[in-house]
Amino acid sequence: MAGKYTPRSNSRTILFLFLIAFSLILFLFLFLFSVSPLRNSAPSHSLPHFQLRNVETSFVTSLEHFLANANSHSPTPPDQQNDIGKLDDAVYHSEMDRLFSDPYYPLSLPLRVYVYDMPPKFTYDLLWLFKNTYADTSNLTSNGSPVHRLITQHSIDYWLWADLIAPQSDRLLSSVVRVHRQHQADLFYVPFFTTISFFLMDKQPCKALYREALKWITDQPAWKRSGGRDHILPVHHPWSFKSVRRYVKNAIWLLPDMDSTGNWYKPGQVFLEKDLILPYVPNVDLCDARCLSETNPKRDTLLFFRGRLKRNAGGKIRSKLVVELREADGVIIEEGTAGEGGKEAAQIGMRKSRFCLSPAGDTPSSARLFDAIVSGCIPVIISDELELPFEGILDYRKIALFVSSDDAVKPGWLLKYLKDMRPAHIKEMQQNLAKYSRHFLYSSPAQPLGPEDLVWKMMAGKVVNIKLHTRRSQRVVQGSRNGCTCECKVSNITNTASVIS
Repeated sequence: MAGKYTPRSNSRTILFLFLIAFSLILFLFLFLFSVSPLRNSAPSHSLPHFQLRNVETSFVTSLEHFLANANSHSPTPPDQQNDIGKLDDAVYHSEMDRLFSDPYYPLSLPLRVYVYDMPPKFTYDLLWLFKNTYADTSNLTSNGSPVHRLITQHSIDYWLWADLIAPQSDRLLSSVVRVHRQHQADLFYVPFFTTISFFLMDKQPCKALYREALKWITDQPAWKRSGGRDHILPVHHPWSFKSVRRYVKNAIWLLPDMDSTGNWYKPGQVFLEKDLILPYVPNVDLCDARCLSETNPKRDTLLFFRGRLKRNAGGKIRSKLVVELREADGVIIEEGTAGEGGKEAAQIGMRKSRFCLSPAGDTPSSARLFDAIVSGCIPVIISDELELPFEGILDYRKIALFVSSDDAVKPGWLLKYLKDMRPAHIKEMQQNLAKYSRHFLYSSPAQPLGPEDLVWKMMAGKVVNIKLHTRRSQRVVQGSRNGCTCECKVSNITNTASVIS
């Protein structure tokens, strides 16, 4: 009878409702499992690419935020270690404590870095000078490049300093920690903006400021104790600090390359065992995961180059390459500078190309290499004297082709070399570029495995040698052979045959 209640019908209803509820729970579980990061917990090295979120990579935008919050940056508390002897004793006790308490000392991370609290005329005043004059696009270098964009691509001093002095709660790097007592430090960071002062100050006031900075730095007890060997000095543009840097040649220089021709650095001033190569700040935007998936199948230009076609010193190879390649099918060679229009043209060209030409300029390096990497365009490096950033960590053979200058200018050789490249090899290198891009993007906050992080991982390998030379200099007696004769300076000549496979 309709509507009549029976125990059997009630049990069927309960069973039906149970099955529906169970199905909903099972569906929800499977959905959550499918989106869980644990489901595809592949090792990070197998990930095809990465994406930046809530990170600022623009120097201008990051600087505006930095200066707007300048009062929140914690200054270095005064460390009253004005007596070199007392500082040396304090360092000894600190190092002995670490030796017996840390089984990995002195190779362990994080590195302990003391950041000097220099007078504002060496730091904040120069940053404000850049910000207040940035809109003046008429300020050009002798070759027509906008000065402020040139400063931007050498702004490694800003990115490192901004991260070091940020509140610890805002920092993401575990490779370095800031200490506020000099005797606790492995290294000392000198936050003087040498490139901004060189390009934005008149010649004589700039030289005067360099002399003041030199005196301030070399008067520090920690500098006198080590002769500057454990001090980090950012001189990323080859002209910066040039008039006085012979007096600080023992310090660790942060450089764009190591020109061995003598045009930029004097013999004995720079070498790999002492100094560190840092990448330029890219001039173009990152081609992220979505961009790469859209552009890689459509890269129909074989080889692309946009830049100055005539350069001095090692860059003379450019004019020879123009003669060889300019009319070739599938090749785009354009004259251009790094202005806003130039940035857009270079970015579009690189994202349409499989290979990007990266020849030497006035110096062995240029920002173009890093523009190509973040654009997903395989660099073709023709710069026989080039030294590369973080090469103790990164294997550039996986993302770039190295061609000797002699081979590159042989009629037809370079085009045949590129056209004979197997599609599978090209695809593999493009995938590797997607993984490597993160290592060349300066950002705020600084990211793990970004260039700021790799700086300190590379520095960790120098600490033992720095301590060796510091202690050796402290105990060498007068009249002894006080010059080290164990420098290893192997010539750096590109051998195309060794990298074809």
